[in-house]
Amino acid sequence: MNATKPASKTASKTWRSRVKYWHELSREPGLTALVILEALLIFLIVLLAILGVTWHSPVATAAVFIAVALSPIGSFFWREDPTPLTEWLNAGGRFLAIATVTLVLARVVFGSGRVTFHRVQGAVVLYLNFGLMFFIIYRLLDDLLPHAFSGLPPTGQEFGSGAALLYFSFSTLTTLGFGDILPLHPLARNVANLEAIIGQLYPATLLARLVSLEIAHRRDPKRD
Repeated sequence: MNATKPASKTASKTWRSRVKYWHELSREPGLTALVILEALLIFLIVLLAILGVTWHSPVATAAVFIAVALSPIGSFFWREDPTPLTEWLNAGGRFLAIATVTLVLARVVFGSGRVTFHRVQGAVVLYLNFGLMFFIIYRLLDDLLPHAFSGLPPTGQEFGSGAALLYFSFSTLTTLGFGDILPLHPLARNVANLEAIIGQLYPATLLARLVSLEIAHRRDPKRD
């Protein structure tokens, strides 16, 4: 009896150790597969949304498909071989997609016609796209130019340099200027100044355009 109990305990420990071993072995690929599936789902939703906006323009649709091809290819090659060329390719694909949607939205927002709620929504998305485009530029500058910014947290932290640069981009766009993150490189400073100027001029230009469109619509006897 005494010999049987140690044998059963040993077998139980061996079985548990094997289960733990296979669990540890499959956990990392499982997490990787989960991340890939989630990225594909988000990518598909974003792609459908972009095509829903740009399908009226064949040029814009073609640009979106080019961006869709460049972004994952650039991201893959950058992770395999992080070089300035692959970093440019990775950032270029994402920037092209957002810039294409921004141009199409700008034509709709500032075009002729009645001021509707959908036009105002497009104007808000257009304003947010400016922050996203400059965020991509800041990420590229941070990767290619050492010490281009000060006050950025390390990349490996939970809120790393990517999240900090996104926060910096919208802080610059809205001209809040808390001063916790500063551009040090001359190119980074010039880009930040350009974003701040756009952030100031865009609301005033948008408001003037919408007011003029509404006045023209009310003066038109053929309006609905």
